[in-house]
Amino acid sequence: MRMGPSSTRWPRYVSFLPTTMIVCGILWNLLSPREYWGDYLLVAAVTVAGALLSLRHTIVAVVAVEAALLFAGGYLRNVTATAIELANLAFTGLIAVGVNRVVARHGRRLATVRSVAEAAQRAVLPPPPARVGPLAVAALYKAAQIEALIGGDAYAVQDTPYGTRLLIADVRGKGMGAVGVVAVLIGAFRVEADQAPDLAALARQLERALFKEGARREEEIQLEGFVTALLGEIPPDAHEVRLLNCGHPAPYLLDGTTVATLDPGEPGHPLGMSGLGVPQADPETWPLPPDSTLLLVTDGVTEARDPSGAFYEPADRFRGRGPFRQPHQVIDALVRDVERWTGGPRDDDMAILALTRTADGPTGR
Repeated sequence: MRMGPSSTRWPRYVSFLPTTMIVCGILWNLLSPREYWGDYLLVAAVTVAGALLSLRHTIVAVVAVEAALLFAGGYLRNVTATAIELANLAFTGLIAVGVNRVVARHGRRLATVRSVAEAAQRAVLPPPPARVGPLAVAALYKAAQIEALIGGDAYAVQDTPYGTRLLIADVRGKGMGAVGVVAVLIGAFRVEADQAPDLAALARQLERALFKEGARREEEIQLEGFVTALLGEIPPDAHEVRLLNCGHPAPYLLDGTTVATLDPGEPGHPLGMSGLGVPQADPETWPLPPDSTLLLVTDGVTEARDPSGAFYEPADRFRGRGPFRQPHQVIDALVRDVERWTGGPRDDDMAILALTRTADGPTGR
């Protein structure tokens, strides 16, 4: 499993902002018909440096502005006013250093929280095996907000007596409650994937585990909670894939430069909604050609919007691209394309699971 990038660093161009402000303030002082009009910009540059840059660069900015004021004072021959401005700037410099220390302390605390969150995420959602028989496997969880590494999306891949079984799911809701449901879902999948004779039985066992968890929760969660999921089974020879769609976005099959959406003929209901009396849909079987990739996503991908409000459609965006020889290549290309499509922050987390049937791999378990 790979986490999405979680760096909170400013864009590189932001680091040049204090320097730009200092240069503009000096020029303003030198070229303005009135004295010291650029001082406000110089003072602001020191404060901005304290908020954006390191302690060393903040001190350099303070010294640079002090030197600029000395030069401007000599140039304009107003020693008294210059001394007052230097004293004011020294006070502002102390404030900037204080701001810098507060920001640095906050950054260290945020880094600690993020490291703990990442450890928790890996404990709840462990990485799938890189290879299962003739299948190469890759996965990615990418939070909508870089500070939040824990969410309600889940995936799992497991070698079983029935072949390779896989799961991708999206828990309704956010926060630690959703994480708890993910833990229950993954735990139940690990146990039941080895025992359930087919995907329909596996879905029933997962739903049973969710009901038992819901019985320990508030009444509102019992009534409204549900999980969209996609269950898959690939036999040892990997010539086909059986899928049971429980209200989840359809997966995609990438074969060379072609992309097919594996829409279910009869969509099933999400896990946790069998109480409505609607029977679960039957699994469907699809061919899995050599070197093809099965791509499974959550709605953080399919519901990503561009600035005009249009939804992202992987089948349209990937048609004509490829071939992709490894599953991580598909995931990398998908993440970059979604980021280009949205042009900014997304509203939902996204989980991606990709499995490539390698022609040169083993033919059985």
